[in-house]
Amino acid sequence: MNAAVLYGREDLRLEQIPIPQAGPGELIVKVCTALTCGTDLKVYRRGYHARMLKPPMPFGHELAGVIAEVGEGISKFSLGDRVVPLNSAPCDACYFCRQGQQNLCEELLFNNGAYAEYLRVPARIVEKNTLRVPVGLPLEFAALTEPLACVVRGLEESGAKPGDSMIVIGAGPIGLMFIHAAELAGVDVIAVVKRAEQAGTAKRFGARQVVSLEAVGEENAIAAARALTPEARGADVVIEAVATPKTWEWAVEMVRKGGLVNFFGGPPSGTVVALDTNRLHYGDITLKASFHHTPATCRRAFELIASRRFKSAEFLTGRAALCEVPQVFAGMVSHSAMNGARDIKTVIEL
Repeated sequence: MNAAVLYGREDLRLEQIPIPQAGPGELIVKVCTALTCGTDLKVYRRGYHARMLKPPMPFGHELAGVIAEVGEGISKFSLGDRVVPLNSAPCDACYFCRQGQQNLCEELLFNNGAYAEYLRVPARIVEKNTLRVPVGLPLEFAALTEPLACVVRGLEESGAKPGDSMIVIGAGPIGLMFIHAAELAGVDVIAVVKRAEQAGTAKRFGARQVVSLEAVGEENAIAAARALTPEARGADVVIEAVATPKTWEWAVEMVRKGGLVNFFGGPPSGTVVALDTNRLHYGDITLKASFHHTPATCRRAFELIASRRFKSAEFLTGRAALCEVPQVFAGMVSHSAMNGARDIKTVIEL
């Protein structure tokens, strides 16, 4: 079968590899649609991910498809079922799982290989984190479950309530998902975007007001964002979805006293930031970070997509064939380097 295999930094190759076979408790899914992802782009640029994958190995993790083979011992799924196999599942036995922090599971099992004709789904993911897609829901919508599940968890962990103010820094796929999910939850969202043309997109997904850095200048970003909050005191919640030291520092300056900052964007290992400890302490500010998802947030994200309240179609702005995946990622890098526009998510059609 054809599959995109990551060999290292910006080294993604389309290869012929054997079609996997199902072992006990496993499924083989015929991939019908896969989606590009900011995490995949990050891994492509760095050449590895310490927890998710080590090259060379099949690449990609957002997908939906049809079951092509059912392993021994499975009764809950059948041939031909339409499914979303999530990219991980916890052990539910380690210290962190027992504390209700399954996203931090010491034995968190990851699965990659969405950019391929077939995917083997390990038994633990079959058991804990594979969802049946109802008739009528497009598989490409269902494939949005994984990134939205991370956002749902981040939003829930931030404690935002209807009527609260929220600043979302960043208008990439994850930033836009935060904007949209927060707006659907009744939160008043202010978006901080890099380029003027991103303002319209942010508003389309639910931002009531937008700060364009291209318009106000980076040196004025904090003041411009705070000016849009009630009495210019800062937002109740600030979501950082860019993953740079500068935007981490901005987030702390944009939140109100007693507010919460969620550092959602993950910078490279070894990155350090400078924060005003006086502001943190005397402002009684809560700092937290959100990593990954849990089976419960996957289900809540899936339910939101299935409800059709979530604007799934508007996130899927590009299309490409499997054979074009290496060129798609090379193009994503070059567009980023030139600060050019790029698709929110590209649907890889199989």
